[in-house]
Amino acid sequence: MPPRKKPTETSAFELAPENTAAPASTVAASSPPAQTQSLPTIRMGNGKDRIAICSVLRTPFVRAWSDLNDVDPVELSTQVARELLFRLEIPSKQVDQIVWGTVVAVPRSPNIAREVALNLGMFHAHGVTTSRACATGFQSIASGCEMIWAGVADTVLCGGVDVTSHAPVTYKKQVIDTLQEMQKAKGFALLSKLKNINPLDLLPTPPALTERYTGMTMGEHAEETAQSFGITRQAQDEFAISSHRKAHGAVLAGLVAEELFTVQTPQGQVSADNIIRGDIDPAKIAKLRPVFDKRNGTITAATSSALTDGAACCLIARESRARELGLPILGYVRSYNFAGQDPRENMLLGNVYSVPGALDRAGVWINDIDFVEIHEAFAAQVLSNLKMFNDKAFFATKLGRNRILGELDPNKLNVRGGSLAYGHPFAATGIRIVGTMLRTLRQNNCNLGLGTACAAGGMGAAMVLEIN
Repeated sequence: MPPRKKPTETSAFELAPENTAAPASTVAASSPPAQTQSLPTIRMGNGKDRIAICSVLRTPFVRAWSDLNDVDPVELSTQVARELLFRLEIPSKQVDQIVWGTVVAVPRSPNIAREVALNLGMFHAHGVTTSRACATGFQSIASGCEMIWAGVADTVLCGGVDVTSHAPVTYKKQVIDTLQEMQKAKGFALLSKLKNINPLDLLPTPPALTERYTGMTMGEHAEETAQSFGITRQAQDEFAISSHRKAHGAVLAGLVAEELFTVQTPQGQVSADNIIRGDIDPAKIAKLRPVFDKRNGTITAATSSALTDGAACCLIARESRARELGLPILGYVRSYNFAGQDPRENMLLGNVYSVPGALDRAGVWINDIDFVEIHEAFAAQVLSNLKMFNDKAFFATKLGRNRILGELDPNKLNVRGGSLAYGHPFAATGIRIVGTMLRTLRQNNCNLGLGTACAAGGMGAAMVLEIN
């Protein structure tokens, strides 16, 4: 592993010119301009005090409308946050700030971070809520890191929650306007307003994971990606089956239990993930019908991450503060990077767009990384990104780089399974990946890990973690 560069003492972020652009001769004249060519290399932090990750904890991840159906997002978030602080034996007054993420809106609690702070009696922590689609968990941690680097906090509770079972249901704007007018109307005027409502208009608009910019669902974008990169149905099925089998093996080995705590619900306790299938049958998977393109598609329910309820959180701290408080340290945030692309062009390639920048900022390259976890939104998405990791033309024309990531060792990838098996509560997944990665590194006596996720809107996130 290359030695770290000596950090400066004057700034939390040191900018240096990007020196990895491909020579002009290697890029076809007709190619679109590289979107990240001007991306600076940034040293994360000032080098004196690293960002320590003290603990990571999550609820069971369960299929939507199942075991956690009766627990709202604020309550679920409060339970996991309270349990983490209890296990660390840290008084809430020692936590300076809370950053909490969510993707599925909570109308009654638009700043869910503040609600969690209030429930914990942390009145001093005003709380900030963030959202970056499927990369929200990574963003929560990144926002906490930036608070620490800016000197406005020493300890930050970072979390994420999505309870798809509680997704808000909307109505047509005309119905909303009429209902508003009815509050002021009386007598015959009220009856007149009622006549204007078509009973069919009272049918709610069901929630949908649709891209506003493209008008396509996530599944349709995944089908587009599979077709663009020639990802076969068989390859997707095999990848999904492997994810479940690895996750099931991790559960049997007791490796997942340490990530979890038991949630209290009105219907009883929930203590285990319920999406993982240890007895997954390849013959049955092969018979499943495509769900997004029923005629020509290759993506099925088995090769798509399920709608999931769950929450996760972690406590991060300035390293010196963590040691002063006697807190355990699981590992450190070495670097991260968020990237964007045109969502109309294979929107789910956020992994390949974001990973090189995170590696640059960490001062390492993919061969230095011991384990990698790529969020499994769809099997086709993971397989497409892996294919592009090794594509020289893509790196030259799209990223402005003459150095590819190369073919990833499959023994390093998602070794405990991924989101296809565990599920995907959007804002919690990034934090789950961080916790899983740090524990995997420790159990295997390794040092460097990489977590990455694609995200709606043509975004990607990548984070490099280290133990030593």
